[in-house]
Amino acid sequence: MTAPVPMAVKALAAWGAAIPDWVPELAALADREGLNGAARRVGYSPAVVSQVLNARYAGDMARVEERVRGALMGLTVDCPVVGELSRDQCLDWQGKAYAPTSAHRVRMYRACRGGCPHSRVKGGGDAF
Repeated sequence: MTAPVPMAVKALAAWGAAIPDWVPELAALADREGLNGAARRVGYSPAVVSQVLNARYAGDMARVEERVRGALMGLTVDCPVVGELSRDQCLDWQGKAYAPTSAHRVRMYRACRGGCPHSRVKGGGDAF
């Protein structure tokens, strides 16, 4: 029985010399914690993590990159509400629906939709 091929090796083979610097970080996490663990950590499904590592993901690769950089590589943004915030947490806040359960949550919701330069929500600074 042959040993399983490490995700880092698979990623390098799939991406070749043009492999982005964040993909090996994701592959190393998948090697350590498995696809499920890596997926939980970056907020995507195991299938998406596998597709990214195999250079076959047809979705928003820039968003995956931001989540990996925030969760694994320490990328932070200057949030107008809380100050320094990891990019993956910033994206999590942007995806939350309005729920007036606390004043903090309402402030975050409004900031993400009110011209924050880091927002990808329609109308935000990084929105597509």
